[in-house]
Amino acid sequence: MNLTSLRIITDDLKNLVQFFEKATDLPANWYTEDFAEIVTPGGTLALGSTRTMGLFGQNITEAASNKSVIIEFRVKNVDDDYERIKDLAGTIVQKPTTMPWGNRSLLFRDPDGNLINFFTPVTPEAISKFGQ
Repeated sequence: MNLTSLRIITDDLKNLVQFFEKATDLPANWYTEDFAEIVTPGGTLALGSTRTMGLFGQNITEAASNKSVIIEFRVKNVDDDYERIKDLAGTIVQKPTTMPWGNRSLLFRDPDGNLINFFTPVTPEAISKFGQ
């Protein structure tokens, strides 16, 4: 089994896609006006409008209400990315900080309030874990 993608459902798809294009420095692939993806070597961040959820059922998601998931991106240099996105992010929750498990981490919120973690492994153990 392979985790293929994570999908965020939003009321403002264009805004959220533009945010992630700027934050990740990757272009989005638009498939319809209600669905786009940001593809990385490790997985895909799918972004869909609330209209897409009608295909699955009624009242099964609520946009901009995530309180328990962190979307994480391993980046080359989290300090450089902080400088690049600090004015883009809605809220910086934690500036780059080295965590006890060996990753240097930047935690911020996207326009819908979802928590995003950019991290760079910095200790030998963390670097080894990610095969760098």
